[in-house]
Amino acid sequence: MIAALVAAGCSGGSSSKISPASTGAGGSIDSGGSSSEDAAGGTVGPPGTRGSGPDGEATTSTDSSAPGSSTDATSPPSDSGPADSAIPGWTLTWSDEFNGPDGSAVDPTKWTHDVGGTGWGNDELEYYTDGSQNAVVQGGYLVITATTQGASQYSCSYGTCKYTSARLKTQGLFAQEYGRFEARAQMPTGQGLWPAIWALGDNINTVSWPACGEIDFMETIGSDITTNHGSLHMPNGYGPTGTVTLPNGASFADAFHTFAVEWEPGTVSFLVDEQVYETQTQASVPAGDTWEFNHPFFLLINVAVGGQWPGSPNSTTTFPQTLKVDWIRAYQKTGTEP
Repeated sequence: MIAALVAAGCSGGSSSKISPASTGAGGSIDSGGSSSEDAAGGTVGPPGTRGSGPDGEATTSTDSSAPGSSTDATSPPSDSGPADSAIPGWTLTWSDEFNGPDGSAVDPTKWTHDVGGTGWGNDELEYYTDGSQNAVVQGGYLVITATTQGASQYSCSYGTCKYTSARLKTQGLFAQEYGRFEARAQMPTGQGLWPAIWALGDNINTVSWPACGEIDFMETIGSDITTNHGSLHMPNGYGPTGTVTLPNGASFADAFHTFAVEWEPGTVSFLVDEQVYETQTQASVPAGDTWEFNHPFFLLINVAVGGQWPGSPNSTTTFPQTLKVDWIRAYQKTGTEP
């Protein structure tokens, strides 16, 4: 969610639809927007990448009937411990199951916070706090809350803040080169909301963004919560994006779904509920740009409010809004070094 909007739209995109059989009952993630700041708050570049949205994407649609993994929104957390995370052919290397006591902060050995109201290069409106009012473990979930409550005590780039939220990252605590990253989550909804689960190259503090590379594997905007965007961002503005849309008007806010990326040398594939809807390869990168996906990446989870891609909240938007994350996990192919 750090990159900037691609003014000319993304190339190399694709669009898929999950069939009703794959979504389960009910059918129901920064980062398809803009940015010129890195994860540590530094300036990184002109508008032109992160989660650029649907402009310029291919419109070929492919239906699939593979079984999915969503559950009804009222279901309890899906996992009961490490056994639930087993995937044939993959070895778990890192996870947070968010099974701490209700009301507790996130595990400080796994997460740090970005804090501030700088706009984050995307003209965002929220102030990111490090308090449990915006990021808390509750009922076996990580709950990130975007709200108006208490916002006026903070100063944002545009003046007195109107919203607060949270942005968590594993920078300095966990990063991995290649493998599978996945999260089971239920989205907030409403004009101006912009949730994302994503990854940035851990060399960002030395090479800046976008030279570090960015992988967005859960990214929606609240005005189109039926569609998930999977995107890559590279140094010179090449930001291929694919989308997957739930059928029959179902929403990613209605129930939990599993969002994943499988990353190998020269290839990155995006999945929702175990269906691959997009694959990007090093061979498709145009001359003049660089494939920046051959070094470790760290993970981020956030809910932005406003910004160049989703636009500002309006009279139809209700607060508070929450992103619920059941778990987030990282794997390596079995037999490879973590």
